Formats: sequence, C-alpha cells, structure tokens
Amino acid sequence: MSKDLLFEIGLEEVPARFIPAAIAQLKERMTQWLDSSRIAHGAVEGYATPRRLAVLVREVAEKQEDVQEEVKGPSRKIAQDEQGNWSKAALGFARSQGVDPELFTFKELGGVEYIYATKSSIGVPTSEVLAEGLTGILHAMTFPKFMRWASYDFKFVRPIRWLVAMYGTDVIGVEIAGVKAGNVTRGHRFLGQDAVIAQPAAYVETLRGEQVIADIEERQRMILEQIEALAAEKNWKIAVKDDLLAEVLFLVETPTVLFGTFDPSFLNIPQEVLITSMREHQRYFPVLDDKGELLPYFVTVRNGGKDSLDVIAKGNEKVLRARLSDAKFFYEEDQRLEIKDAVSKLESIVFHEELGTVGDKVRRVRRIADMLAQQLGASADTGESVSRAADICKFDLVTQMVYEFPELQGVMGEDYARKAGEKEEVAKAVFEHYQPRFAGDDVPSTLAGAIVSIADKLDTITGCFSIGIIPTGSQDPYALRRQAAGIVQIVLERELSVGLPELFTIALDIHQNFGSMKRSAEEVRKDLHEFFGLRVKKLLSETLRYDVVDAVFSAGYDDVASVVGRGAALMDAVQSGEAFKNTVESFNRVGNLAAKAVHASVNPEVFADAGEKNLYAAWQGVHQPYLEALGQRKTAEALALAGQLTAAVTSFFDSVMVMADDEGVRNNRLALLAVIHGDLKRFADFSKLVW
Repeated sequence: MSKDLLFEIGLEEVPARFIPAAIAQLKERMTQWLDSSRIAHGAVEGYATPRRLAVLVREVAEKQEDVQEEVKGPSRKIAQDEQGNWSKAALGFARSQGVDPELFTFKELGGVEYIYATKSSIGVPTSEVLAEGLTGILHAMTFPKFMRWASYDFKFVRPIRWLVAMYGTDVIGVEIAGVKAGNVTRGHRFLGQDAVIAQPAAYVETLRGEQVIADIEERQRMILEQIEALAAEKNWKIAVKDDLLAEVLFLVETPTVLFGTFDPSFLNIPQEVLITSMREHQRYFPVLDDKGELLPYFVTVRNGGKDSLDVIAKGNEKVLRARLSDAKFFYEEDQRLEIKDAVSKLESIVFHEELGTVGDKVRRVRRIADMLAQQLGASADTGESVSRAADICKFDLVTQMVYEFPELQGVMGEDYARKAGEKEEVAKAVFEHYQPRFAGDDVPSTLAGAIVSIADKLDTITGCFSIGIIPTGSQDPYALRRQAAGIVQIVLERELSVGLPELFTIALDIHQNFGSMKRSAEEVRKDLHEFFGLRVKKLLSETLRYDVVDAVFSAGYDDVASVVGRGAALMDAVQSGEAFKNTVESFNRVGNLAAKAVHASVNPEVFADAGEKNLYAAWQGVHQPYLEALGQRKTAEALALAGQLTAAVTSFFDSVMVMADDEGVRNNRLALLAVIHGDLKRFADFSKLVW
C-alpha cells in the first residue's frame, strides 16, 4: 500500500532569483531523505510561487523496507585464540555492530577466513518518521541569504507563515518557529482565501480554485501564450528575454499580460537605454517593430486577473514615465561632459590597490594594444584607431548613465564617442572592447575592437597573476577564466596570427615597465601558459574525444588556431575507419624506436637496404610541404601528407632490422626514425589515441 505525501512551506514573498534553486534543492533533499530512509516512492514533483515552496511525492510506501546486511569483521585468526575464545577485537566488532558474538558466521575470502555479522533492521511505519524527516529537511535548506524573525533562532530565506504536511489524508505533526503544520493552504493574497486540501493529489487544483497557479511550467506557458496572442493581435514583436521571463515567472501567482505606452519623445534616447530601464528597473518586456526598432509600448505581467487592466496600465505608465525621465536627464547631462574630461576623472577611480587606478590600466591597455597592432601588421589607419580607442575605452565609466545602469558600459561609450565626432571605427571599438561579455557572445567585428579587447582582458589577467591573484577551484572573483576564454575566442574567430607566448611577452613587458610585478616574470609566464592551456583544452573538449584532445594538446597549443585545426582534422581521420588506425600504428612504431636514437643526423650514404632508402625518399618528398601546410594551418592537408608515409614505414619495418649489430648503421636508422617522429609530433602525440 502507498499514499501521496505533500509538504508545502508558506512564506512571505521570496526574491524571484532565489526560487528556482530553492525548489530544486527541496526536491533533491526530499528524494535523498526518502531513499536513505528506505521508503519506496514514486515521482517527486516540485511547485513554487512567490509565497510557497512545495513538493508532492507520489505513492510513498506505508512502511520502511526491511533490511538485512552482512558486515565483514576481522580474520578468524585475529578474532579467536587457540582455545576458540573471542578476542578483544572480535568483541569490539560485536559491540560496534550491535550483535551477539555467538551469531557470527565464518566465510573464506581470498584464502583467509573472516567473521561476519548479520544485521537485521525491521522497517517502521512511514508515518512514524515523517515528522522528524521533514523537520530535518527544513533545517538543512540553504539560501544565498537568510532571515531571522521574532525571537526564534531558526533562520530561513523568508519568515514561514504556514505549513502543510500531509501523508494521505493524515496531517503530519511538524512544528517549526511557532508554526504547526496542517492541511490548510493559502490562496492568492488578494483574490483567494484559505483552503482545506482534502488529499495531496488535490493540491494543484485546490490552489487553482483560489487563483494560484502552482505548476511552474503551466504558469510559464500561460505567460508566453498571452504574450504571443498580444503580439499577433497588435502585429508587434515582443522581446522576451529568458532571464527576465524566469524572474517574472516567480513574481506572480496568477499571471495576466497587459500593455502600456510611453511618450514617443523618449525614443530620441538610444533604445538600449530605454530597454535596459524597462527590463532592469520595471521588469517590462520591450516592444519592437519588424525592423527591430523600439516602439513606444511595453508589456508587463500582472499578479492577478483581468479586472481593471486599464487602471493597472496607467499606474505602470506613470512609474515608467518617471524612470525614463531620469534616463533622459542623465543622457542629456552626459552630453555636456567632454571625453578628455571624462578620461581625466579615471585617475581618481581605483582599479586595484596594487595595480593602480583605472587611468593606469588605460595606459597599460594602450601600450599593449599598440604593440599587438604592430605584431599583427595592422595598417597605419587601423593603428591610429587602436591607439585612440584604447585611450578612451573606459571614459563612459564616469558618466551618469553608466553609474545608473552599469550594464550599459561600452554601449554609452560608443554612442557618446560617435556624438563627440570620433571616427566610426573608434566609436565601435569602445563598445566592442568588452566583447565577448559572456559565453556565446559575439566577438568584435572590427580589427581595432578585437585588438583593444584582447589588450584590456590580457592586462587584467596578467596584472592579477603578477600580484598572486590566480583562480582556484570555483573562486574567480575577477572573472579571469571568462576573459581568457574571450581572448581565445577572438583569436580563433578573427583568425589573428598571434601566438600565446607573444601575447604573454607583450603584457609582461608592459607590466614590468609599469612596476606592477610582485612575482618574477618567469613564474607569471608559466602560470599564464597553464591557465590559457586549460581554456584551450576546455574549448577542444566541447567537440572532440578526450584522447584526440590529449593527442593534439601534447603537440603544443601556443598557436590556438593550429591546435583547434589539428584537433578537427585528427577527429575526422579517427572517424574515417580502419585505414587510419593502420597509419597511427605505423606512426607509433616510429615513435617507439625514435626514443632510442642518439642523434638526429641522417647520412643517406650509410643506407644499405631498399626499405630505408625508400622511407628516406618518402620523407624527403613530404617533409617541406608538410611543414608549410602546418605553418599555414592547413591541418587536414598536413595530416594527409603525413599519412603518405604509411606504406613506406610499413615496408621499412618489414624489411629492415633497425637494431643492427653495426653501431653506425643502427644509429643512422634510428636517426631516420627520429627525424620522421620529430615531424609527426608537431601534429600530435598519436600514441595517446585510443582504439
């Protein structure tokens, strides 16, 4: 027999961003407790609104499972003396297991006899352990922030106002912080009332009757369907951002979509400002036309029904008007600030106490960017754009708009730079130097933007490493991993001809000149190389087999584009079939014997066998084209050229005794294999491939 189990925690409104993790945690803890308590159960369903967290567990067994466990103890030799009496070790084992020594059994394991104790545990009725278990779950819950209330020592994400704990139709005797569990839940704060839950399975429908949609997916579906219907009716494109939808979802219990308007004169402000103000401050969805241009409307979700929507819309319009008026004021005030004055203010903003001000950082970024532009062979015009963009890339940090909306840094910089008469490439670079801001974001579209972006990120990473701030475990307060991944992404997608060592050299030279190094340059270089290596390896692991990653990684990753190309080419070859397996086996035979070579100087005049002559000729035929293909990152072509050696290598081993008695002949043959292996390991360590 089984019954459903319901546990609802009624709360004051919980911050929307806390709820998804909280309900997932509650489901996980409930599942773990039931499993560890040997209580069989069915599906565990989670429900959440701003005022409640709940789990409904289907078909919970009425009794714990009985268990019989056999525990191994000490060997018989240790457990008994010569007279057969139990030793102290055996008696201690009996006490620890709670069994009578006379009930020990003996079993042989690996030729040695051991004593075993059989422990039996009879399951108790589920109803007898539920109260303690649910209380323990409540106490174990964790949140980003806690609250205490009244005089209670107990703390939770928000004060608990009611509890529902039911096993079948029976109420479970849970009490915490002065709140006793019952079978009465609370409906919508304004539209519903308290309601008795007849049985756990009726939970969702009982709340629906009190204007609460407890099912998270159903509530989201209702919001999206209403938004889509409104968009179709008005011929609008309503921009639904996933993170905003996820937040709005946990701000309402009964969702009703409505729209409002704002003064079209506000459209003179950049639409990014208006959209940010609507999304971040008011949790509104912006409305766009077919061309992606902002329209003077907004969409919001009400926590209630369809009554008096016009009144609700007017209230929201009034609040938004004030927000947009503030944004307009900030925007107009910022126009009066000249870029040179804004840049001078950066001298008073501390970037890091050991790395100086933001002004110091900008000077380092300018130097790194200039040297990188030279390294990449940028044109004089691009070089000028790089220098100017680097000089002013942070000026918008002191504007009122960015102070109010930090997420608009770069966006406002581009707009203000353009209005101040800066070159288009410079204005775009001011925005693009923050890209990519997150995984999957675009890389800079201009070369100037790409160079300044790399310079900015490289300065931050090198500066932090130079004073001992290196990410460990999950700790990365300066987002150095994300910035390193951004550099790798830019180098790849922009196909920049620069290696990691060159980047490190430029950044380290600049930091040494600025006197910000607290560690030796070689220590920092080593740490940087390993740190970026992990980012490259993670990138490769997203699309390649682990052994392919290990193989190409072993051949070096200084040239990021090369290692990615080699990985892709090798992956394709590995998947091509048995023929390539034979090629790899021949490569590995070369590598195994090449390790015994005493030098890598080949003398063709010493060759005595046709097999070694043919192999030398084959290698000479592909050696230069192979190296050129690798240098040009034509990795598939390079691997195909290397593969042309397969037949000659096979014939060589079939006809030639490599370890000849004559030392000169032997060393010459080993040298031949060594030079071939030297070429092959530029591509990958083929011995790491797993078949």
